[in-house]
Amino acid sequence: MTAASTALPTRTATPSDARIAEREEDGTVLPVLVWAPGPGWRMMSSAVLGGGWGERHWVINAQVRGGYRRMDADRHLADLAADAGLRGPGVGLMTAASVRDFRHATEGGAEALVTAGVGVRGWAAAPGPTTAGPPPAGTINIIAALPVPLSPAAYVNAVATATEAKVQALLDAGFDASGTPTDAVCVAAPVARDGRAEETFMGPRSPWGARLARTVHTATYAACLSERDGGRAPVR
Repeated sequence: MTAASTALPTRTATPSDARIAEREEDGTVLPVLVWAPGPGWRMMSSAVLGGGWGERHWVINAQVRGGYRRMDADRHLADLAADAGLRGPGVGLMTAASVRDFRHATEGGAEALVTAGVGVRGWAAAPGPTTAGPPPAGTINIIAALPVPLSPAAYVNAVATATEAKVQALLDAGFDASGTPTDAVCVAAPVARDGRAEETFMGPRSPWGARLARTVHTATYAACLSERDGGRAPVR
């Protein structure tokens, strides 16, 4: 259980303002990457906490110890967010990779924050057994943000584009894999206000989709190289 957590800023406007907080669990200090833009954002995510599509006020990416086996990860993440002073609906991601080694990329207003743990990796359609319980914690977690509103279909398209860019980055970094069993993505964009038009296309050759793809590729590639070259920061 959480014993202590550092205070966080209540709002950070863009992912480049994301901060690292710390909490103590069972005598171990563990970091949490926090981006808290506040109200006015809609996000689509595959996260265990706050997944799906809707208005969200914050995103956390919590580092856990390897071998994590709690079956209530959503409750765990909600507790961490509350302990950090975050309020309202949000998105909670989790990884055994070092969140201190996150990588950030930006292009023309599109941004991506990525943490990478690629120890347990493979191809999505590879034959083999499946498991009913939670897979080993590792994970490539992607938090992407755009400065323009998106239509519902464009959010789905953006998730697909980000995933394509992740796979390309893995191959470029020398990993023969499409990802890990626990990869997660979160795409954020502002809610349309005052009649502002929503972007309807987010494929990799659309203007905003191309920027998204390149930022995700750049950040994922750098994070995977750091992991490959031993950049993982141990918990203490």
